[in-house]
Amino acid sequence: MTATNNNSNEIKKTIVPNENYTNQNLEKEDQPRKDQQQKTNPHEENILEKKFSPNRNFISKKQKKSYFATDGFEKKVVKIKRINKTTKGGRKMRFSVLLVIGDRKGNVGFGMGKSIEIPNAMQKALKNAKNNLTKVIMTKKGSIYHDIIGKSCAAKILLKPAPLGTGIVAGGAVRTVIELAGYSDIYTKNLGKNTPTNMIQATINGLKAQKTIEYIAKMRDKKISEL
Repeated sequence: MTATNNNSNEIKKTIVPNENYTNQNLEKEDQPRKDQQQKTNPHEENILEKKFSPNRNFISKKQKKSYFATDGFEKKVVKIKRINKTTKGGRKMRFSVLLVIGDRKGNVGFGMGKSIEIPNAMQKALKNAKNNLTKVIMTKKGSIYHDIIGKSCAAKILLKPAPLGTGIVAGGAVRTVIELAGYSDIYTKNLGKNTPTNMIQATINGLKAQKTIEYIAKMRDKKISEL
């Protein structure tokens, strides 16, 4: 009996922890040492947060200034389109943005950008629009000099001068171009297809093809009073 009692006491001693051993010591053992902790790069964490964030199209105020700095030009988005491409791996989705910029003083341009995210597509479109800026002429009353038809592919836009106070008689993509170019009184009519890109290009081609009275007199070697 004495042998069995001694064995049981030895087992109890091994199982029962020391009374001075507190819960705080147990928590310290569970925590990994500083040497064993993995060193994480904060830059990598930010990239992962952006990559897997629920709203990937969110832009901060600082990013907006860099993305959409137009240097005195106004911008208007004409169309945002989603593009799906089917491949072996599945469907790939992208966005295309068409926008027009202008300073309302005769400078106007348009551009298109494509990307996986809308902000990046707008940045590309804005860059292309700045590279495609063109100068158009207008009368002192804010109209065009004569009737003209602008063409681009299957799009045809008829432009007519209007008296003071008429306003802009146009719609869709044509209106955005005329407003940002700086015209105040004009008649327009679409005679062809309704593709926004071709309509914008046809409108700009028509505005660029205007001829002033001074230019016609110079080409004919005549005075303005003789015309």
